[in-house]
Amino acid sequence: MLRSKRSPGRRIPTLLTALALVASAATAVAAAPPTKADRAAALPTGWATVVNAGSGKCVDARAAATADGTAVQQYACNSSQAQQWQLRDTSDGRVRVDSRGDVTKTWDVADVSAADGAAVQLWTYGGGTNQQWQAVAESAGTYHFVNRHSGKCLDVPSASTSDGTQLQQWTCNGSAAQSFHVNPVDAQQPPGTPDFGPNVTVFDPSTPAATVQSSLNSAFAQQETNQFGTARKAFLFKPGTYNADANVGFYTQVAGLGLSPDDVTIRGAVHAEADWFQGNGTQNFWRSAENLSVTPTSGTDRWAVSQAAPYRRMHLRGNLQLDDGGWSSGGYMADTKIDGQVRSGSQQQWLSRNTEWAGWTGSNWNMVFVGAQNAPATTFPNPPYTTVDQTPVSREKPFLYVDTAGAYKVFVPSVRTNSRGPTWASGAPAGASLPLSDFFIVKPGATAAQMNDALAQGKNLLVTPGVYHLNQTLKVTRPDTVVLGLGLATLIPDNGITAMTVADVDGVKLAGILVDAGTTNSAQLLEMGPSGSSADHGANPSSLHDVFFRVGGAAVGKATTSLTINSDDVIGDHLWIWRADHGSGVGWNTNTADTGLVVNGDDVTMYGLFVEHYQKHQTIWNGNGGRTYFYQNEMPYDPPNQAAWMNGSTQGYAAYKVANSVTSHQVYGFGSYCYFNVNPGVTAEHAIEAPNNANVRFRSMVTVSLGGTGTIRHVINDRGGPSNSATNVANLVSHP
Repeated sequence: MLRSKRSPGRRIPTLLTALALVASAATAVAAAPPTKADRAAALPTGWATVVNAGSGKCVDARAAATADGTAVQQYACNSSQAQQWQLRDTSDGRVRVDSRGDVTKTWDVADVSAADGAAVQLWTYGGGTNQQWQAVAESAGTYHFVNRHSGKCLDVPSASTSDGTQLQQWTCNGSAAQSFHVNPVDAQQPPGTPDFGPNVTVFDPSTPAATVQSSLNSAFAQQETNQFGTARKAFLFKPGTYNADANVGFYTQVAGLGLSPDDVTIRGAVHAEADWFQGNGTQNFWRSAENLSVTPTSGTDRWAVSQAAPYRRMHLRGNLQLDDGGWSSGGYMADTKIDGQVRSGSQQQWLSRNTEWAGWTGSNWNMVFVGAQNAPATTFPNPPYTTVDQTPVSREKPFLYVDTAGAYKVFVPSVRTNSRGPTWASGAPAGASLPLSDFFIVKPGATAAQMNDALAQGKNLLVTPGVYHLNQTLKVTRPDTVVLGLGLATLIPDNGITAMTVADVDGVKLAGILVDAGTTNSAQLLEMGPSGSSADHGANPSSLHDVFFRVGGAAVGKATTSLTINSDDVIGDHLWIWRADHGSGVGWNTNTADTGLVVNGDDVTMYGLFVEHYQKHQTIWNGNGGRTYFYQNEMPYDPPNQAAWMNGSTQGYAAYKVANSVTSHQVYGFGSYCYFNVNPGVTAEHAIEAPNNANVRFRSMVTVSLGGTGTIRHVINDRGGPSNSATNVANLVSHP
């Protein structure tokens, strides 16, 4: 469970200008700009390399960086995403040229200069004319790029052929130093593919296998170690059979577009490895494999992950290994069938819900099975298996698919009660199909105002991969609204706002979203129902599927509470709520956050609840009738001393607090761990604080002092424990 700590130029700001581009005879570009239709017929619409005709070298972001001021240079072509660009329409036939490393960064003439020799760099797109270019076709199939502000051409200084030469603008002269090939690098989208923006790649069975593999490899090369980067990607496979090896890196979704997983067959592998971290999978976060049938070449596939990496709606025709030799720290599997055996290896904890397999082997601290066919019997703590025969109430995650007529739709599964096994194993699952016309497709560059306008008009949201800064709260008010993210689509609330609020209405589905706290403190990041909500949603509950929260890590973030649930009957289906313990913007007084989850609603049910490192209670449960199936927690690593982490006169804060007013509550499979690495002398009095009531029941509890660094004195109230340097692991079978 130990997680290594990893930390992931001067310029005058871009100005909007009213200057018109003045064509000059000296520029040899006096022709009118091509129309969008003219350019669309010639230029790639997806990602492309831009190769200088004189040097044969690629336009490149220096050192694969994405920071403002990064030099745009030429470098030997190497297939990296630092050399991949997208030409996106702005106005009047001009384009912005966006980096695949960060789609918000674009080619920019430094200092808004009109002078010969002004450097070209990456900078956050702000609409300036110095960030807009006219791609002018040449007779040889090449292009020269004319800056809208200066009327000058993109140029390789002195026609250099050297790696690392930063590009500039220069008076257009028709030389090879100003001539560029633009070559597509991804598979061309199949006919009829909707515009899902720059970060979604759709394959169909006619796509050459080499093209599929090249696209997957290119993304993995960028995303294998890109833990806190801004790139997001979804690879979607239309029904058919493919030969492919998909190694799934950070912020990458690999998914089928069939109504059943068996509609898309991958012969090869869809896997997550930990080679980048020497076999240690404890930081393999933020990725997913969904809705695919996979026949692994070796007979065994690997999914060595920790939090926020769902293996969902999969059919694996072989065995599945859940580690890569080193530790892995907590995963989630749902609506999945494994024909062979699941081998958990060194996985520390895991939840399997509505699954089926030939057999399961392996265990460590907290392995929970809910509605799983062929699950091992409850034997906690030796081995630490906790089995609940039926899933009391659930809804599977909505997903994008293509129907038999070729139309793209979103399938919304129905609520199930007292269920076992996958939804699809015995035929088509129950649910409703929504046409894509019911959705506003959110693409990079979309604003919060546009999303709110769509929601107000009764649209659902399909949020394509990207990072979206919000300057106003997204407001979901209509019953049955679907907000479905692809490729770990990320929402960042600016200026201390709440990222999203949901009214106290029936059947809202939120899925596939990462909410990342902004630099100004938000009182909360997501609110399900306003304070005081009381409507009964038992017949049509709202649900959250693969919804993740992050405070710090990518940058300084602050949020008092990450998720507040005020509505009754909400279903949580895999949540990771994380105050960062490593990365950028991390520190006791830096990424401040009190509590991950506050539940005020009644009859709320959680499957796979991961809450970590908050500075007070990790979870506070005030509503009655709550149920949690699998809980995983780490207390904050970084209290500087005991005095800084006191709940009144009590040492530390319980990870899971059930309010004294609660008269009914259930938890199955609870794990809480401490690793007080700043001050190993820090102590938590207990991991769980709950009323002593016969109907407030906990089953299968474990606390761990990781490496003996710190103490959890009791498991629940004054029972169980300790976990400390002498006894790292403490188990408690039940309470009361």
